Amino acid sequence: MADVFIGRQPIFDRHMRVYAYELLYRHGFVDHAVITDFNAASSEVVVNALIEVGLDRLVGNKKAFCNFTRDFLIKGASIPFPTTQLVIEVLETVSPEAEVLDAIRSLSRSGHLIALDDFVVSDDLVPLVELADVVKIDVLALSRDEVISQVEKIRQIKQLQLLAEKVETHDEYVFCRDLGFDLFQGYFFSKPQVVSGRKVPPSRLAMLRLMAELSRVDIDLGKLEEIIQTDVNLSVKLLRQINSSFYSLLAEVKSIRQAIIYLGLQHIRNWACIVSMGSISDKPQELMSMALIRGKMCEIMSDSDDSEQRGMFFTVGLFSMLDSILDLPMGEILKTLPLTEEVNTALLQRKGQLGVTLSCVEAYERASWGDVDACGFEQALVRRAYFDALDWTNAALESLN
Repeated sequence: MADVFIGRQPIFDRHMRVYAYELLYRHGFVDHAVITDFNAASSEVVVNALIEVGLDRLVGNKKAFCNFTRDFLIKGASIPFPTTQLVIEVLETVSPEAEVLDAIRSLSRSGHLIALDDFVVSDDLVPLVELADVVKIDVLALSRDEVISQVEKIRQIKQLQLLAEKVETHDEYVFCRDLGFDLFQGYFFSKPQVVSGRKVPPSRLAMLRLMAELSRVDIDLGKLEEIIQTDVNLSVKLLRQINSSFYSLLAEVKSIRQAIIYLGLQHIRNWACIVSMGSISDKPQELMSMALIRGKMCEIMSDSDDSEQRGMFFTVGLFSMLDSILDLPMGEILKTLPLTEEVNTALLQRKGQLGVTLSCVEAYERASWGDVDACGFEQALVRRAYFDALDWTNAALESLN
């Protein structure tokens, strides 16, 4: 695993719940993002995900979409992959030869779902549609009329799940949802749906005020304790989280003051912000998961022993999702938060060491491997930060429930 990058991108259902993750691969010691050996790339992502990293670590109990080339379909048809989770994603370069169709039938009979990637239907590709369970349509590459035409043609062949990929905006998501798509993949969920002149809902306004108090540089133990204690929901969730298996404490923590003393001012402040952000109920849980992964990755990549410095990196990663969570421009949000100029610059312009670190984390999230390399971090550090952040986030979210 010393030379492998594996990332994941969420796939949502119509209720904005995570249905699956697509696993994305790159051989780490390559200075560009082009994969020249697609068979190796396809096979290695599966092998590394299932054996070296662990599918449960990457996707939990969700499904995992993995790319299969022609050769790997044929060679891999007899390999016993976990049929309940692994979705065979047939690349657009695969043609419906007899040998390929036989391999797909074999994988389907064993229990795997079959997905067709970047698919544009034509008469010669109908045999693939007839064997598929999911068809992925790149809505960024097609006009809306072309998308409508593709949906109509595929529906005439077979009733299956349609997945809209590269959905970049909320408007595109609504268009695809209304057209009858079942699944969605893209960055629409992580971008704010900003509406001009709209008032901030009371729940979001209260959250912003609380986070503003929590973020004050001059806050002391007594003030932090007072802020948390006046919010019963926040107090209960924090104490429940602190006493969960996440911390494995020898003795139960019974008060906010005790928690602050035990875990430290910066740590409790960050967790109070996390609990507050998690109170927004009309947003996908994946947003909180992404915010936590970003925060923890930034903290690990700071490579600092200073707790205050690490806390600043964590805050930048965590707060980078605030515009999507609140549906407000980041600049407007930051006007209400008493953050340092360094943090503001990182969040608004991605400048300074904080900003560069956040940019690297976002590039990993998009699987933009060339951009990851360009940030200048050691590949081993970035790779370790991602998997450690993934493990930490899974445990943290479980402890908050």
